[in-house]
Amino acid sequence: MADSSFDIVSKVERQEVDNALNQAAKEISQRYDFKGVDASIAWSGEKIEMRANAEERVKAVLDIFQSKLVKRGISLKALDAGEPQPSGKEYKIFASLQEGISQENAKKVAKIIRDEGPKGVKAQVQGDELRVSSKSRDDLQAVQQLLKGKDLDFALQFVNYR
Repeated sequence: MADSSFDIVSKVERQEVDNALNQAAKEISQRYDFKGVDASIAWSGEKIEMRANAEERVKAVLDIFQSKLVKRGISLKALDAGEPQPSGKEYKIFASLQEGISQENAKKVAKIIRDEGPKGVKAQVQGDELRVSSKSRDDLQAVQQLLKGKDLDFALQFVNYR
């Protein structure tokens, strides 16, 4: 019997992020506590730019955006938000989306699988993803549960389960 396998990736559904951003922008434009503070959130190239006239307000914009991401099922570990920076009369926060698993994080996950996972499970790094294979599908599911239970500092998704 052939080995079963799945891939571990770290990808973000761009359309869902866009939807969350649009929902956050709409809420900011309608909320009473944001009237007259020039608060906004928008794409700025590949980054997301949040701006307001006070540091607390721009942090509130980030908080609203994060809550919209969570409602849409996107892990906050994929969002890399910077600190508020003064820019003239306003404050800005730039946030970027982290995609792909770095080599060192892939090695870290492979080590967790080797050390704590079931015997006979193999993990190979393939570019910015990790392929996990085993003869037993139960072992693969055990690996998924093991990784879901770990508190890693990046988001993981499991795809191509066969």
